[in-house]
Amino acid sequence: MTLRKYLVLLSVVVFGSSGDAFLSRGMKQVGAIDLHHAAHLFSALANPWVVLGIFFLLAFMSSYMTALSFADLTYVLPATAFGYVNMTLISIFWLHEHVSLRRWSGVALIVAGVGLVAGGPSRTEHPPAAIPGSHSHSHSKALQERA
Repeated sequence: MTLRKYLVLLSVVVFGSSGDAFLSRGMKQVGAIDLHHAAHLFSALANPWVVLGIFFLLAFMSSYMTALSFADLTYVLPATAFGYVNMTLISIFWLHEHVSLRRWSGVALIVAGVGLVAGGPSRTEHPPAAIPGSHSHSHSKALQERA
């Protein structure tokens, strides 16, 4: 993989975890929103942290789509799972949340799983596509030889 592709994966991690953190901070300031009063959801758009979170999550989505354009989902998703570590650190140091030992253990398991997957190729190799008509010709020829 090239440096550009690693930067795309890094941007998925950074934009995703930062966007979630901004959105969390903003929604804590807005307060609870009941689904029966969905109009209150639009009032959350007046909060600058919510707006910033939305923009970062849009950047995350474009980076994620870019990553999926050059690598398999089974590579991209685990490779970007380092966002869980980033998100946990942001939650502790910026949002001042308590992260229990149990949650840290879950993050460690995710990182271990990423380590297992990271050794594989970023793009699954597929056999070359058959020439149109060649399969049906060879199949009918094999049937003729059996008869």
